[in-house]
Amino acid sequence: MNVGKRKPAPVDPASVPKAVVSRLSLYLRELQQLLRGGQTTVSSSQLGRLLGFTDAQVRRDLAYFGHFGQRGVGYRCDELVRAIRGILGTDREWTVAMVGVGNLGRALLGYRGFNAQGFRIVAAFDADPGKVNRTIEGIPIFPPDHLGQVIREQAIPIGLIASPAAAAQQVADQMVEAGVVGILNFAPVTLALPGHVSLVGVDLATELEQLCFSVANRAGPR
Repeated sequence: MNVGKRKPAPVDPASVPKAVVSRLSLYLRELQQLLRGGQTTVSSSQLGRLLGFTDAQVRRDLAYFGHFGQRGVGYRCDELVRAIRGILGTDREWTVAMVGVGNLGRALLGYRGFNAQGFRIVAAFDADPGKVNRTIEGIPIFPPDHLGQVIREQAIPIGLIASPAAAAQQVADQMVEAGVVGILNFAPVTLALPGHVSLVGVDLATELEQLCFSVANRAGPR
């Protein structure tokens, strides 16, 4: 039975483990890579093997959202890409406001992967007078006191914080007050936000520590 064209079943986000959502992003990237390489179908065992998961794990993860694939054939890569993008919400464009145009911020402004996955930074903010009232990577840079106005006028739902840690909470509060409902925080500090605002923190030093733990404690001779 071919069920590859079924739409993903609606689910309560709170009922889906974060690890499952993280793996969905990995499946999506791998499927997009397969499509670029000309592959049209993939089995759960092939997809799992490429990413270091079991075929059962792949099937369990997708089962949270419905039934996909065709018996004896597997998944059509293009259909599963559309389905996962629909699940993740990246089947439409999301506008983003970013605060902090230092070294990290400038790198993020130049990252082409955001646009490819449906995210468009439309405004950036920085306290450095030498950076405001100009554009970097085609993005207009505003002073911090314009943050609320720009977010409201453009109805921007997502904020990205790349500011120093000392300013991050104030920036987050201003974003929330202006109507932002999701924040990606690169500042190395824990933010306190209202329950209706989604938060994802990216601490690069912590990620490196996790990597070092795996390397330092791997089995075998050093």
